[in-house]
Amino acid sequence: MAKPKTFFTCNECGAESSQWFGKCPACGTYNSLEEQISIQSSVDIPSRGGVSGWQANQNNGKPAVKPAKPRSSLTFDQISDRQIARWESGYGELDRVLGGGVVPGSMVLIGGDPGIGKSTLLLQVSNQLAQRYRILYVTGEESGQQVKLRASRLGVSNSQDELSDEDGKAVETADSKTSHENGQAAAIADENVSADLYILPETDLEEILREIDSLRPNLAVIDSIQTVFFPALTSAPGSVAQVRECTAALMKVAKHEDITMLIVGHVTKEGAIAGPKVLEHLVDTVLYFEGDRFASHRLLRTVKNRFGATHEIGIFEMVAQGLREVANPSELFLGNRDDPAPGTAIVVACEGTRPIVVELQALVSPTSYPSPRRAATGIDYNRLVQILAVLEKRVGIPMSKLDSYVASAGGLNVEEPAVDLGIAIAIVASFRDRIVDPGTVLIGEVGLGGQVRSVSQMELRLKEAAKLGFKRAIVPKGTKFPDLDIEILPVAKVIDAIIAAIPHQTLEDIDLEMDENED
Repeated sequence: MAKPKTFFTCNECGAESSQWFGKCPACGTYNSLEEQISIQSSVDIPSRGGVSGWQANQNNGKPAVKPAKPRSSLTFDQISDRQIARWESGYGELDRVLGGGVVPGSMVLIGGDPGIGKSTLLLQVSNQLAQRYRILYVTGEESGQQVKLRASRLGVSNSQDELSDEDGKAVETADSKTSHENGQAAAIADENVSADLYILPETDLEEILREIDSLRPNLAVIDSIQTVFFPALTSAPGSVAQVRECTAALMKVAKHEDITMLIVGHVTKEGAIAGPKVLEHLVDTVLYFEGDRFASHRLLRTVKNRFGATHEIGIFEMVAQGLREVANPSELFLGNRDDPAPGTAIVVACEGTRPIVVELQALVSPTSYPSPRRAATGIDYNRLVQILAVLEKRVGIPMSKLDSYVASAGGLNVEEPAVDLGIAIAIVASFRDRIVDPGTVLIGEVGLGGQVRSVSQMELRLKEAAKLGFKRAIVPKGTKFPDLDIEILPVAKVIDAIIAAIPHQTLEDIDLEMDENED
């Protein structure tokens, strides 16, 4: 019997090496290589000469006489073209991010920072789906009692009374029936709310697969994949080999048994999902749960989706009863329009197919350092530096002698080029200490020559602005505009947009400023 071969795999990037190094040759991480044992396959794989040569070798050098027939492969005509009926999760924001609802038999990976609300969201979604489907919630980080306690706070499992939500509607709940001992599934079995929601505190992959085979759930939640381990592997839970093999085994069950899998993934300090990159390649959908620890709102963003559009976002707000959907996200990222301040501008950003109106704030002041400071919060820093250079070269503002600070209200990251014009106008308004008309929105990309370029989804952006009551829109020239209840001001240059957005000084304004300076 041949001696099994060993190799070393990096926990951070998944690179393989034939020998151990203190530092990974690929990513440069120290002490990240772990020993793995290669599994020898017992199936003879044809090599050299292709399939025909291999068949000839099996027939003692004579060509194969049997006609070619498929064993398991199908043509498109043989594959059924039935429409996939999506499930409504009970949360419209989540359905929007998934592309219209939960797809049966799909595998969804949800990543996010610790404490951002991943488990809270999945427990609330499991409770909603348990009213129509059988749900298995596998927790590898908490015990059954901990999950039940958290469920009680969220209103998923309560004693025999009624909880009233904010609208005054009563939600009937009942005591949960407990559960099996020694690691078996503990069912939160409410009579009306969560009768088909089962809890399994387990980290052994074989036990999880046996429970799935026995319970036959419609949907299974794995919280989290980094805690699940396969006993046949010698590496620790959370390593590259464990995460890869456990995910592949769960995916096989999901596709063969038509069971939807929702998997929680940890993230690294850089914000990427921990484990090998193959984890994101295996699953059907990758969602990132984002949020600021100083703010109550949370963003659920699509990075990969085989059943819908990418870069869609869903917005939630963390309240005492858990996560609540935000019906109108534009109001969340808009400042007080009744009391405008100098250096602010309103833009319409698009996240996937969702337009969001955002307020940009700028502050420009003389620098006291040899080189001016630049700070960007919520926007791309490189775009800010580029716009500052355009304003100095094409408009004549001495930005090289001024400190510049630009931020987006509400903490939303708006990095698309369509917000360039809003950034430029906000900076100029702060420099001149002028107020941009609060009923005006700015849409357009700023080129290096000072021109205003057209952007995509213009009709969608203008409809959102008109719906929120904006009266004017400064947009790139040469674009076809829909017939909406909003005044369109097309501009070709940044200087034209400045003239249109920032009102001119009158003689009374100049006299008032001179009087203030004399005082």
